[in-house]
Amino acid sequence: MQAIEKMKTKLMTWLCQLAKRMIALIKKIDLAKTYAFCMKHKKRIILGLIVLYGLNYAYNYFFPDTGKKAPPQLVTTTLVEKKDIPVILEATGNIVAKNIVDIRPQTTNVVSKIHIKEGQTVKAGDLLFTLDDRASKANFDKAKALADDAARQYKRSLELIERKFISQAAADTSKANMESAKANARAAEVALSFDHIRSPINGRAGVINVFVGSLVQAGTNVSTTSSATSTTTTGAMVTITQLDPINVQFTVSEKEIPLILGQRTEGDELTVSVEVNGADKPVEGKVYVVDNQVDPAIGAVRVKAELNNKEGFMIPGQFVRIKLKAKTLKDALIIPTHAVVTNPKGDFLYVVDASNKVALKPIKVVYQYQGQSAVTGVNADDKIVVEGKQNLRPNGQIRETKSAEKAKKQ
Repeated sequence: MQAIEKMKTKLMTWLCQLAKRMIALIKKIDLAKTYAFCMKHKKRIILGLIVLYGLNYAYNYFFPDTGKKAPPQLVTTTLVEKKDIPVILEATGNIVAKNIVDIRPQTTNVVSKIHIKEGQTVKAGDLLFTLDDRASKANFDKAKALADDAARQYKRSLELIERKFISQAAADTSKANMESAKANARAAEVALSFDHIRSPINGRAGVINVFVGSLVQAGTNVSTTSSATSTTTTGAMVTITQLDPINVQFTVSEKEIPLILGQRTEGDELTVSVEVNGADKPVEGKVYVVDNQVDPAIGAVRVKAELNNKEGFMIPGQFVRIKLKAKTLKDALIIPTHAVVTNPKGDFLYVVDASNKVALKPIKVVYQYQGQSAVTGVNADDKIVVEGKQNLRPNGQIRETKSAEKAKKQ
């Protein structure tokens, strides 16, 4: 063995000396003469290169590299955990009203009184506007008087028919007249009620778009647009918006539909946590509807959830961030997401055996959230490499620095 090492050393020394001589010669080379020399002795040069290649091959064959093994790679490891993990879907959405009603007139008339202020909270049945009801009231009084008279005429006809003074046909006509007069009176009463506009829901009044004296027309949108020269009206007289409870609307990708609808029992509830800009803490709510069809334009389904809004800081149109708890994965195998090695063949983990050697094990990532991944393909309590895997090779030796679990505790 010592003789081989001496031969190897002598050969390396000779090669180094040869290299130095060649470098010295290269510095003195005249390119024109060199080219002429190469062309003249090209066969000898080619033969020399072949001989050098053969010598190199023979050297590598008889003196293979038997140096020391590479030192173990320093890595950080952790154990695969088995635990329940909630499936959280993140989305962005908007606050929408639970109920919203545009107040419009049902008759053409002039506004005589406004009973609310802009931004005021109202209850169902509260009087909002009074229109000029003089004509409607007169029509009602007239119809009521005619109905009362028709009722008296019918009562009189019943007395006369008992005495055989009139025929049954005349009595029937009197009854029909009475019923018609009563119907006209009810219609006049309904028309009169149109002049007293009330709120159909509990909520908050928005901007009032009419003034006392404004002419409003049935079936025509009314709102106020003011300029330097005039004021025009289009839109609603006022909009009443229910703010408590209030809804949030967002979309869920079609590929995530199985997570929120699949493998669910009737009693399961989908809950949301909504982050509103400026709020101290998220607002919790419950999903009450998942739309029954996917929007093909965006490949997503609409979802609505109901939120408590007693403090009133959420209003329709606000942009919010939503976390939807879809379900809980029972006894899932949990690892740090950055422990996963991804290549064109798929996802893998470096698993450490009892002799501190690593094996590249294929896995399938089921779910990822906030730096953790639920996977299949490994076992609970398997030791896996988390950091330092970039220079690892299968069957390579490793040496642990500090496990992720110990690092967390310290």
